[in-house]
Amino acid sequence: MMNSLLIANRGEIACRIIRTARALGIRTIAVYSDADADALHVTSADDAVHIGASPARESYLLGDRILAAAHETKADAIHPGYGFLSENADFAQSVIDAGMIWVGPKPQSIRAMGLKDAAKKLMSDAGVPVTPGYQGDDQSPERLAKEADAIGYPVLIKAVAGGGGKGMRKVDAASEFADALKSCQREAASSFGNDIVLIEKWIESPRHIEVQIIGDSHGNIVHLFERDCSLQRRHQKVIEEAPAPGMDTKTRAAVCAAAVRAAKAVDYENAGTIEFIADASDGLNAERIWFMEMNTRLQVEHPVTEAITGIDLVEWQLRVASGETLPKRQDELSIKGWAMEARLYAEDASNGFLPSIGRLDTFNISSDARIDTGVGTGSEITPFYDPMIAKVIVNGADRAQALQRLCHTLGNAEVGPLITNASFLYRLAGDPDFASGNVDTGLIARRDAELTARPAPDDTVLQHAASALLKDMPDYGVPGFRLNAPPKQTLDLTDQHGNLYKTSLPHPRDSDTEHATVYWGGERYVLALPRTDGAGGGGASDGTIIAPMPGRIITLDVTAGDVVTKGQKLLTLEAMKMEHVLTAPFDGKVVLLNAEDGGQVNEGMVLVKIGSDD
Repeated sequence: MMNSLLIANRGEIACRIIRTARALGIRTIAVYSDADADALHVTSADDAVHIGASPARESYLLGDRILAAAHETKADAIHPGYGFLSENADFAQSVIDAGMIWVGPKPQSIRAMGLKDAAKKLMSDAGVPVTPGYQGDDQSPERLAKEADAIGYPVLIKAVAGGGGKGMRKVDAASEFADALKSCQREAASSFGNDIVLIEKWIESPRHIEVQIIGDSHGNIVHLFERDCSLQRRHQKVIEEAPAPGMDTKTRAAVCAAAVRAAKAVDYENAGTIEFIADASDGLNAERIWFMEMNTRLQVEHPVTEAITGIDLVEWQLRVASGETLPKRQDELSIKGWAMEARLYAEDASNGFLPSIGRLDTFNISSDARIDTGVGTGSEITPFYDPMIAKVIVNGADRAQALQRLCHTLGNAEVGPLITNASFLYRLAGDPDFASGNVDTGLIARRDAELTARPAPDDTVLQHAASALLKDMPDYGVPGFRLNAPPKQTLDLTDQHGNLYKTSLPHPRDSDTEHATVYWGGERYVLALPRTDGAGGGGASDGTIIAPMPGRIITLDVTAGDVVTKGQKLLTLEAMKMEHVLTAPFDGKVVLLNAEDGGQVNEGMVLVKIGSDD
């Protein structure tokens, strides 16, 4: 076993790797950027090395800096976590060439599975069923459009070097193909430095099923059963579970065997995931499940597999990287119970899931759940990295119990003051189709309005707020007193958006504080007594479009003086490696344009103002 391990990553995955390494008696070394100088993974490790400025391209994506840090701290091994350099074959080779242990698959396996088009051909040759589509060398827009027509709409455009939902677009009609292709290629080039795409047939009732596999250097490969990751938004996973609902023994055996064949085809070592897409229009059936891609790394959702198998996957990674055989054979592995994971993000579901940036002053989540996180109270969520706050993992004897525990944990989460998706996750976990196991990747899009709407506070919330705002007074000589009845007082309260609510308390009180914060159903409510100085709260949009976060304008679709309609695209902002479209709030005219194509903008900057068209 290695003696010291450098984790070439940050956040929750770095903290999670540190926990297992420490339990095995391995010295841990963190790396950090300027923004992460006080981060939890830095303070948790035995040693830490600064590797550069805050942007990932100036720190966590610089392999030479990470190797220098490993040499400086005399590390025996490097674990890449997920994202960043985890699937970079050249970096993996450089670690091996430097005489250190690479905790991951062999570089040639990464290369073989790194490009989706080549991987699909390899899998087809190995007898693994693949999704119908086009993955040819001719990348001209004309050829790609012709292939899409031949496949039949809807189709899915995917970056061959993609991941995390980036560089991926569903296209419903030929008239939409050219614009979708340009956007997909642009995002792929920005995120992966590679704008080559493939085209697949869009599956109308898709389920996302993936199989966890792991192999050692002695030729042994096992699967650790399947996960269902069908609850997705813009191709990014939101809630995952294991095992997959509706998976029978025969179908499970077929899919897991296909995953092992896929791993053997590339002589795979260490942990990886084989992802499949299933046509679930008539339940899960091995004849309608196709290979989609392979992730040659540890997955974000690996804790649900750990929960149902009792296996510490990071420990297995470290052991097989050190040359040991797999701790268990296939016939010694089994499923016990059910597990679910929800990804808690700093993002505003009611505002297009825009990332929320700022200080985390409150961070309380039930201790009954496993919480994998890289932050704590007082941490800063910055614009430089993925805004995930934590993974909330629960398990139970069966799916119903696991779901009940997930709903309870999300409903009682207290995280703020920055906006999170906790209430969105709470409503999603309580969706009747999800509760029944009737899921597919389009569920969130179909339920968008009810899942993303910010709920008004109910009377329980209002009474909690009123109790915090007001203190006891004597129960006599006050308005609201009635003989033989408890005195009551009706109060007006306003929220942070300027909305007015009324509530009654069982007895009168007077003012004690300026505002109260109540967490309920995953939502954060800030309530106060109405101001008496004439100041108003929020109202209807005045047509001012501001930058919701720092970023770069990549398309500008209007000019000053243009007449626009409600919902019309004004511009596209690239931030956190994602594209965010800003639209007109109502019919009108562009009376102010303070933006230019390619320009950098700061959060809060006025970009466009829409006025009346008269």
